[in-house]
Amino acid sequence: MERIYVDHAATSPMHPQVLEVMTQAMQETFGNPSSIHFFGREARHRLDVAREAIAESIGAKSTELIFTSGGTESDNFALFGVAKANRHNGNHIITTSIEHHAILHSCKQLEKEGFEVTYLSVNETGHISVEAVKAALRDDTILVSIMYGNNEVGSIQPIAEIGSLLENHQAIFHTDAVQAYGLEKINVKEQKIDLLSVSSHKINGPKGIGFLFAKSGIKLFPQSFGGEQERKRRAGTENVPAIVGFHEAVKIAQAKLETRSDQYREYKQCLINELMQAQIDFSINGTLENSLPHVLNLSFPGVNVESMLVNLDLAGIAASSGSACTAGSIDPSHVLVAMFGKHSERITNSIRFSFGLTNDLEQIQKVGKETAKIVQRLTAL
Repeated sequence: MERIYVDHAATSPMHPQVLEVMTQAMQETFGNPSSIHFFGREARHRLDVAREAIAESIGAKSTELIFTSGGTESDNFALFGVAKANRHNGNHIITTSIEHHAILHSCKQLEKEGFEVTYLSVNETGHISVEAVKAALRDDTILVSIMYGNNEVGSIQPIAEIGSLLENHQAIFHTDAVQAYGLEKINVKEQKIDLLSVSSHKINGPKGIGFLFAKSGIKLFPQSFGGEQERKRRAGTENVPAIVGFHEAVKIAQAKLETRSDQYREYKQCLINELMQAQIDFSINGTLENSLPHVLNLSFPGVNVESMLVNLDLAGIAASSGSACTAGSIDPSHVLVAMFGKHSERITNSIRFSFGLTNDLEQIQKVGKETAKIVQRLTAL
């Protein structure tokens, strides 16, 4: 049986070139970057080259990049680092109700520590308004954290407009760009972003590595203590092979950014066309126009999401009900609840298809046809 993976928003397979350069690095570049001998200097060089190139991909300086273990740590570091370092300026934080749990759970913990958090609502397409951010801003607001593109429904937020709004306010602007990076053009200077989180394994790089962009001058309270790595902001010996692999994944993603974005949008339309030809009843959660190119979240009336996922898997198709971080949980998607309300049928009948490196048009056509068959079978019961 051919197995088709359409859950790339959860994680993506490593690109063969990434595997190749990582294997070489593990064999040859094993030195500690803090050591002054040849092996240490070689590791430091690979680290510096990677940092420079990855920073350039978002229009940042290499000194503004902090390597982390991935998106969760980057999000945690941004929130706790800013909150604790800037508490003397206020204790108010603004975020949205559809953030990744790495943000939402961090906010809940900060509330326990005395911070006040405003959770902005979204409309039925999963978007917030700049006016809502403006209305929530206070003199004691120290941080605004709004994700670039949503991991479940793909909605892209007005990041540049929010950055401009905050330009003359003390609040530091953070965005979780884990799903957007590698598919959307990002320039932190032009978009006036102060902090930005990215994870390698979403762009065909290795797991366990990511970065936090922190604009020069932003004060962050360290979350780990030890050596003086990452300009004294994150202690611990750098994971050079993973960083080298991340660098390779970034080079590939940046070179093919527009091509892949167009390709995935074609996949979206292809899947939708197959369902329409089969006269399947479905709705799009979010929009096609203002969304990430690789994420398509669909609601199928009369279908149970768990039965749907099991049947898809039996047909060789790996899809998702939303965030991988809530896999196995019986709780409904907090994103869909925020968009449609806790009593909406959509929270129990929605499937996320997300595209990536291993897919082609023929596969997506098959996904559409198999999905149509399963929906027809389940709704006939």
